[in-house]
This record gives sequence, C-alpha cells and structure tokens, in this order.
Amino acid sequence: MPASVERRRIAVLGGGISGLTAAYTLARARRAGAPIEELLIEAQERLGGVIRTEHIEGFVIEAGPDSFLAEKPEAAALARELGLGDSLLGSNDRERRTYILHHGRLVPLPDGLMLLVPTRLWPMVATPLLPLRSKLAMAAEWFTSPPGERQPADESVASFVTRHFGAAMLENIADPLLAGVYGGDSGRLSVRSVLPRFWEMERKHGSLTRATLQAMRRSREALTNGSEVGTGPRSSPGGALPLFMTLKGGLAQLTDKLIGHLEPSHIHLGRRVLGIEPVSEGGARYALRCADGAAHKFDAIVLALPTHEACRLLAAVNPALSGLLGEIPYSSSMTVSLGYEAGTAAELPPGFGFLVPRKEKRRMLACTFVHGKFKHRAPEGKALLRCFLGGSRDPEVLQLSDDEAVPMVRQEIREILGFTAEPRFARVHRWPSSMAQYVVGHAERVSAIHAELEKHPGLYLAGNAYSGIGISDCVRTGRAAAERALDGK
Repeated sequence: MPASVERRRIAVLGGGISGLTAAYTLARARRAGAPIEELLIEAQERLGGVIRTEHIEGFVIEAGPDSFLAEKPEAAALARELGLGDSLLGSNDRERRTYILHHGRLVPLPDGLMLLVPTRLWPMVATPLLPLRSKLAMAAEWFTSPPGERQPADESVASFVTRHFGAAMLENIADPLLAGVYGGDSGRLSVRSVLPRFWEMERKHGSLTRATLQAMRRSREALTNGSEVGTGPRSSPGGALPLFMTLKGGLAQLTDKLIGHLEPSHIHLGRRVLGIEPVSEGGARYALRCADGAAHKFDAIVLALPTHEACRLLAAVNPALSGLLGEIPYSSSMTVSLGYEAGTAAELPPGFGFLVPRKEKRRMLACTFVHGKFKHRAPEGKALLRCFLGGSRDPEVLQLSDDEAVPMVRQEIREILGFTAEPRFARVHRWPSSMAQYVVGHAERVSAIHAELEKHPGLYLAGNAYSGIGISDCVRTGRAAAERALDGK
C-alpha cells in the first residue's frame, strides 16, 4: 500500500459477540490490504458480553446463552470460518421433550407442535394442557381466511395467539415459551417482530395451521429431492438439522477465537465513553469523549451496544435518534446452574427441561436439563440443571444474594420434580438489562431509527435490539455494520 494512502480510523464500541464480529471483520479487511485502523473499545474489563463459559469438575456451564438456532446459519458459518467446525455440536433431538408445569405437575408439550401451531391431530386432542373449547378453536382455525386490509400493522403476541387458538393456548403454551426465550410479556411483545414468520403466514394464508403444514410438505420434498444442503451436524430423525447448536467446549470458544484474531494493541478494555460528538474539521467525522478525559477522532463508529447505552452516547449527535433508541425496553435475567453427582441424571425426567406459566406462581421461568439437551455438558450419569429467573415478570429476583437464590431454586425443584439430591456446586449469574424487548410497534421504531441514522454517515448499529435476539442475529448485524463501515456507506 502506498505510504500516501491515509488510513481511515474505525471504532467498534462494545465487546460482546456483535462487537467482536465487527472488529474481526475489520481486522481481516485490514490484513487483506484495506487502508483502515480498527479499535475495539469496551467499558468492562473483559470481552464476550453475555457469553461466558465455566468448566467445573467436567461440567460445561454457560452463564448466558447456551446455544443458537441451527436454522439461522450465521453463527455456525462463523465458527467454521474460525476453524471450529469440528467443535459444532447439535442438540439431542431424538430425546427432545419439553414439559409445561400445569396445575403443579409436568405435562409434555404435544408432539407436532411447531412453537404454537399444531401439525398433528391426536396429540392436541389428547393433551390436558388445553380445554375442549381451545381444541375446538384449533379445529376452526383451519378455515381462517387471509385478513387482507383487516390485518393490523402490528399487534401483541397475546392478541394474535388468542385470535387464532384461544386464551388457553396463550396462557399454557405460548406465553411460557416466549418468557423462556425473551423474558418478556406476551401482552406487550410485537407479533410482527417476535413471530414474523407467523405474521406473514396469516397475511398470505389466513390459517397458520394450513400454512405450516404446506411449509413442512415443501421442506420434506426438498430433502427428498436432494435440493436442501445442510450447514451443520444432523442429529434429528430423517437427517434434518438439529433444533439447537453449540460448541463442545462452550460458546466462549467462539468469542475466544474472535479475540485471538484481533491485535491486542487495538483492544481497549475498561474504557468508558461519555459521548460522541460530530467533528467539523481535520478530516474525521466524530470524536469520542472518554471518562479519562481523552478525546479520540474517528471516521466511522460501530455501536454494538445496548440501545440505552447508544441512546446516551448519541444525544449530542441527534436527539431524535437518541430518543428512538431509548424507547426500546430491556428485561433482566438470572441463571442458577446446579451440578449433581453420578446417578442423578436417571432420577430426572427424560428430555430438555420444563417451562413455567405465570399462573403457577413460581419464580422460575424455566429449567433446562442441560445433560439431556447436549452431550459433553456433564460427565456420564451426572446431572446439570440450569434455571432461569427474572424477565419482565420478576426483575426483583436479581436483588437476591446467592445464598438466597440457590435455596429458593432448590426448593422449587424439590416441589416440582421431587428431586432432593444435594448439588456438588451452584453458580449464579445475573444479567441486568440484557435482553431487548420487541414491543408492539418495534418494526416501525427500527425503521425510524435507520431513517435518522442515514443522516449521519459513518455511524452504524449492531446487536440484538433490532432484527433478532439470537447469536446468529448478533453475528449478522456485527458483520453487516463492519462491511458498511468499510464501504463508507
């Protein structure tokens, strides 16, 4: 590269999976000859964000997310790109069973239920989770016509599910499923943003049941014709992709590999940024004001931060943009992981774990039987349980000390499962304001955010607050933001 070519300086704010992916993408481009200098700035003293893995006595404990959806390919593709293809691990779908706590006892989710849409008749007829009127509503749903102009621009998940399948489906199945994923309130969550596939199905077909069965038929035909090429390990019947994927040594393998591809001198930990200001001279576009008094100028900035942090930093750049970002709410969560001695796994029900509806009046939202969901997570015969608490239902639970939280969780496990074994260890992890909530109107809000952002070339957003909350979504948005910064668009 000629010495006269001036390097563009690009800052990535935030060292979670989105920011690490962005910084990695920029570093690769620089090594390939792009005239840039990238810097990763993180306020905490560690990188990885909510991804954190611990190894204790042969157990693999995930403090934050434990997996990603196999049908979204970005995380698995990044793992392969980083040389981790042999570490990809699919969920044990042949043994998959999820329970709902119903009137104090565990009831399996009906077979053939695709999130909230029934695809098999007899399991829905036989399940005690739904009363007769709900089963009749499901039968009638088959005849639902497309809404046409009557379809609202958006509505709550609760309203959508109730319209199609009745209140019991919402209360006993859909609400606990979404609480376990989003930690949110189905009465506030946006169906258009949280369940976009179903929202689109209603627009085109009316009946979700008819549309889902048609999609399943097309998928089977594609597999039969050999036109669908998988992107990951296949552990499900029929050679289909597993529902979930992870890494054998834990998801921190992914973040550690990303960190290993960055120049240590380009990483700034424990550096709190106070604000971003436009620059009108000297060639750079923006200046970062840091808590230590330093000011750094950059041509482009990727904000891979929660929106409440991005809102604060952009207040001086664009108050309207800052206000829109501040309107996206977040929920908090806590995980309690418990590891048990050999022989204890056999004392627990088979399957992946259970979900807890609000009406059961428990503090747990869900409990994963980690040893059943994935291999290599616990030594043979030993059990690993991971319990989820908090969300919009119970944010106060994060205020409990470890000495209060662990006995409370153990008591609920004892009452629900009749499982009295003493754990060898317990680990508690708290994640305040970590999960973006896609409330009604989210799609319009994100569109308005992007419209305001277009007024400020060189500013880019990434993370779980905009178009998906999973690891693959974060990888996708981090990479896309970095590529736009490289293009100068």
